[in-house]
Amino acid sequence: MHKQTYIHQDDHPDLTDDDLAGKVRRYIQYAALIDTSGLSVMAFGRTVVLSGYVSCEAEIGCVEEAAASVIGVHLVENRVEVLKH
Repeated sequence: MHKQTYIHQDDHPDLTDDDLAGKVRRYIQYAALIDTSGLSVMAFGRTVVLSGYVSCEAEIGCVEEAAASVIGVHLVENRVEVLKH
């Protein structure tokens, strides 16, 4: 499987929905350097909804902060939870 990476050419402020969600997912992987396999990113217009699981409490804030910093994102709804082992 080819892993897509975030590049600054992605910095188009007019992306919405699936294109914006893909950009946010790539940026979270790039900036937060955490396992995003349990993370779901959806975008509705310029609103991004994060859901799924991460390994610790600190990562919840990291994914939200990374998503909010993406050009084109106006609002982040964070529904991410810590995976219980």
